[in-house]
Amino acid sequence: MQNKCLAKSGLSIGQVSDRTGLAPSAIRFYEEEGLVFPFRTDSGQRRFDRADIRRLSFVMISQGLGFTLPQIREALKSLPEGRTPTKRDWERISGRFRRDLDTRIAQMQALRDKLDGCIGCGCLSLQNCKLYNPEDRIARKGQGPRYLLGDQVSDAT
Repeated sequence: MQNKCLAKSGLSIGQVSDRTGLAPSAIRFYEEEGLVFPFRTDSGQRRFDRADIRRLSFVMISQGLGFTLPQIREALKSLPEGRTPTKRDWERISGRFRRDLDTRIAQMQALRDKLDGCIGCGCLSLQNCKLYNPEDRIARKGQGPRYLLGDQVSDAT
């Protein structure tokens, strides 16, 4: 019986906050940003569908991984309005984010594996920089830590 009432009346912002860990102010902000679309009761109270918990969780995790609100909003645009998104709906978003996530994972692994050596940033402060980046030759490829950005030691010679 409780689930039928819940389905009809929706979740309060407090219930969504309790489940997601997001402050009500953050939830209202995401609403203003067009990331969730609560409905209003006859008395004007904001109510959320249970599927909004997943949307907000997706937003929270995506932001934590460095995606911007415009990127997240664009991804969420593909979700249907007026019905709970299906697994297939979420798979479409997953496919779009997969490429970016794979790139970020590769960059994080490179940072983890190469940070104690020359990263091609031009500082030349480590002994091995003189071997891997003599006279900061890799700077010809562009700004930043070139070896972490994907350039190879052979590119510096």
